[in-house]
Amino acid sequence: MNLLSIKTIKRIILTLCTFAIIAIAPQITADNHLTDYPSSNLAVAAKPLNTQSTVLAVESVGMTVADMDRAVEFYSQVLAFKKVSDVEVLGTEYEQLQGLFGVRLRVVQMQLGNESIELTEYLTPKGRPIPVDSRSHDRWFQHIAIAVRDMDQAYQHLRSFKVQHASTAPQRIPDSNKAAAGIRAFYFKDPDGHNLEIIYFPPGKGDPKWQKPSNQLFLGIDHTAIVVSKTEASLRFYRDLLGLELAGESINYGTEQEHLNNVQGARLHISGLRSPAGPGIEFLEYLTPQDGRPLPTDARPNDLLHWQTTLVVKDISAVARRLRINKSVFVSPGVVIIPGQTLGFKKGFLVRDPDGHTMRIVEK
Repeated sequence: MNLLSIKTIKRIILTLCTFAIIAIAPQITADNHLTDYPSSNLAVAAKPLNTQSTVLAVESVGMTVADMDRAVEFYSQVLAFKKVSDVEVLGTEYEQLQGLFGVRLRVVQMQLGNESIELTEYLTPKGRPIPVDSRSHDRWFQHIAIAVRDMDQAYQHLRSFKVQHASTAPQRIPDSNKAAAGIRAFYFKDPDGHNLEIIYFPPGKGDPKWQKPSNQLFLGIDHTAIVVSKTEASLRFYRDLLGLELAGESINYGTEQEHLNNVQGARLHISGLRSPAGPGIEFLEYLTPQDGRPLPTDARPNDLLHWQTTLVVKDISAVARRLRINKSVFVSPGVVIIPGQTLGFKKGFLVRDPDGHTMRIVEK
């Protein structure tokens, strides 16, 4: 075989390889929608995290409220939270942080035990109320779970304040669910329609600190729960990109779970994640029913369905870069420097997880 023929054969092979790559590329793209991350970035997500780019603590869980005085009264009188700070802010930095023009915010921090919530009232611009037909398996659903010393007493206390039920009554997880057997829980709502939970952990379940003797009825925040469409996609965001650890999983179903969530036929894959400090983050993936609605595409932080969970990191620039590379959706244009640490941190930004839940990443 002469040299010319060899070169010709090489060109033919190279051409065929090129056509083969082009032919399979659409299939790679089509299959990859389940991951929520481009295939070229999977290696980045899978690499071990630098210790400076991991979450140090889940510092607080926040929500947008319509009337701050009413909200503070509810959380202090009904649930025994204590006001820690109360500030009013405006300016370009806060517009950039929240991704909204013309914001003037009143922000109140409240504490229960060692955990905190952050309530934000938009004096301007006002947002929309939570949809009246909002359901527990809609993917904008989020709640905080407040640990209690005595479920029956706590429930009667809530009844005395005529809180709005979300569950039909407190429910006990049956013994057939070994991971959660004996836990009792009840969903209800605050005056703005935000979902809340009280939860009782029997001996041997949950964080041991909830078993310590206490005169307090409401003890603190165990976790915040969010509805997710795909557990694996959420794990890539929270575990692989932010460094939270998967602490446990269970499959919950049956009449107790249905009446707790007030969703007929509810069957859930529940995953609990933890950082070194603060409450956990819990995924609620509804295996059935699967007709939960996605977050509205025009949802904004001043809408009352908005929650934002504050995660403390050591190197916020490294975290922002990592999230950018993996195509996460930013609410803020980038890392924002907060003047005078008026909100308790030096730098911060808002970013959405794969289902639209907002995380506020901050550096102290």
